[in-house]
Amino acid sequence: MEKSKILIIEDEAAIADLLEYGLIKEGYLTRKARTGAEGWSLLESFAPDLLLLDWMLPDESGLDICKKVTASYNIPILMITAKSDITDKILGLEFGADDYITKPFDLREVIARIRTILRRIAQANRTAAETQEERIQFRDIVINTAERMVRKKDDWIDLTPKEYDLLMTLYQYRGKIFTRSELLDSVWGYDFAGDTRTVDTHIQRLRKKLGCSDLITTVFGIGYKFEKQAGF
Repeated sequence: MEKSKILIIEDEAAIADLLEYGLIKEGYLTRKARTGAEGWSLLESFAPDLLLLDWMLPDESGLDICKKVTASYNIPILMITAKSDITDKILGLEFGADDYITKPFDLREVIARIRTILRRIAQANRTAAETQEERIQFRDIVINTAERMVRKKDDWIDLTPKEYDLLMTLYQYRGKIFTRSELLDSVWGYDFAGDTRTVDTHIQRLRKKLGCSDLITTVFGIGYKFEKQAGF
């Protein structure tokens, strides 16, 4: 079985070494970068399956890296941050991070969160393969499930991994009303430490990018649903 590859971008050598030790012990392939510039180089050459990204780097903000990575790559990101304020954590999630963990951390928790993220992606890929529906179209929007790409008319839409997963979850169960907690469990994972405001923010961004707010509707007092018959 092919080993998953994890890129660690962390400027504190002791923390980077600890993460590398734990991940190698768990069977992952790893590479380390101390700066954003070094991380960008390894992102191309190493082609990781997951990015462990420190918020504070000497040459570039981890938040800026997160935003640029999610705009150009389909790589899940687990942010490592010394910031414990919930507003800062939500900001990281809104910039495209899949999850976050706060320093000081327990190595076992980091590994558990990585496993959860990779398992969720593997399950999503299996589901897409089982449906054998590589091209989904509604209105002027086309979804290529094999490449996890979305196009509106002739323009590609830059969705973060979480925005894409949220769209597919709602689309696959058209007509079903999801509570915010159910979407957190389905898209972010049952052990996600954020709150339901994360769902609201991602829904708003998804509606804006797709330009069809009447498809993903709010069911007041409950949550959201993808309209079953609207415009198909």
